[in-house]
Amino acid sequence: MGLWGSLVAFELWEFATPVQIWVAPFYIMPRTKKVKSAGRFGVGYGKRVRTKLLKIESKQRKKQICPFCKKEKKLKRLATGIWKCNYCGKKFASDAYYIE
Repeated sequence: MGLWGSLVAFELWEFATPVQIWVAPFYIMPRTKKVKSAGRFGVGYGKRVRTKLLKIESKQRKKQICPFCKKEKKLKRLATGIWKCNYCGKKFASDAYYIE
């Protein structure tokens, strides 16, 4: 009989190889066109939640500009709403996910 069983083995071999069957449970959801990187959550959360997340994440991942020294990509978010510029050393409060 083997690993797959006598009847099951013939049915599985008709449409897939054992490698495809083994990889199937580990398949990762690809990104989608409409919700882009938020597509990793799949359909479980709904489109509205994923589009809101996309809106926040797209702003958060952009290069932030320090309001004091005007240097780009030198800012680091320490906590929610607390930012620090690694160039001038200023620590200040702003929005939670991005600086406006």
